[in-house]
Amino acid sequence: MTDNRVPEIKTVEAPEGIEGAGFFATSLEKVVGIARANSLWPLPFATSCCGIEFMATMGSHYDISRFGSERPSFSPRQADLLMVMGTIAKKMAPIVKQVYEQMAEPRWVLAMGACACSGGIFDSYSVLQGIDRIIPVDVYVPGCPPRPEQVLDGLMRVQDLAKNESFRRRNAPEYQALLASYNIK
Repeated sequence: MTDNRVPEIKTVEAPEGIEGAGFFATSLEKVVGIARANSLWPLPFATSCCGIEFMATMGSHYDISRFGSERPSFSPRQADLLMVMGTIAKKMAPIVKQVYEQMAEPRWVLAMGACACSGGIFDSYSVLQGIDRIIPVDVYVPGCPPRPEQVLDGLMRVQDLAKNESFRRRNAPEYQALLASYNIK
């Protein structure tokens, strides 16, 4: 039996602005926010079963490319969304932090699955009890492992952050203090 449903096409709403005959004016921040939100380049850092769910999200049935994230980047210098999925051992923590530090601003982090969010069922000396102990996390996607629909919802939350973030937020003293609390320069 085949599924004859047409996939839903995401449309982007125009930002607030002034319209007239042959012109549209809005702020540069709003235009750049829409462009950032709809062209995220995720860097998947998958270690366990959550990586398999991410692969399902990339497949044709769920099709993450409809959300502007078709191109996964495996180079931190070309990515702006770090998706940490699965169990992170304490020996691996410096590598995750190094990958985060190599990403250019603006950058966002999505923690996917119970292990990345809180250590999951592995309450042991060797497992990091949540990646928010080493890098700041913007969106948490709970589950063991989370369904592809949850991953897409988390991606849409990151898109909301990217769309509504001002240019000045990354230079704000609060943001600099947050990075300093993680010992990130």
